[in-house]
Amino acid sequence: MRLTRYTDYAMRVLLYLGAQPEKVCSISEIARAYGISQNHLMKVAHDLGKAGYIEGVRGRSGGIRLAKSADEINVGDVVRQTEEGFELVECGTCVIAPACGLTGALDEALAAFMAVLDRYTLSDLLKKRSKLMRLFEIQLNS
Repeated sequence: MRLTRYTDYAMRVLLYLGAQPEKVCSISEIARAYGISQNHLMKVAHDLGKAGYIEGVRGRSGGIRLAKSADEINVGDVVRQTEEGFELVECGTCVIAPACGLTGALDEALAAFMAVLDRYTLSDLLKKRSKLMRLFEIQLNS
């Protein structure tokens, strides 16, 4: 299973904001911290906001922050929200699909994959928060 860059960027935004929950951050700051395109992050942040994971703060020192605590953000839910579909192979047009066991095996594997992600929250991914912050600071100052 391979997740899209979109999901990768969504998780990166959430990790960045979760590492410093008291701070309002800008998209450009997050883009610089990861060395990725600000334009890509704009759409990701917009969609994370619509899904209720982050919120915008208006004003002179505005930006974005988590809309709920890191303990309330389930990784499996974020992946489901950001991925288009989970079909690992296209079996619908295959002539052997009615007799093939691959579809069931892949469905079982996907369920196991998602079950593992469902066990984690954003807070679980932030266990090494101080190390993350140092790495972000290094990137932003370089």
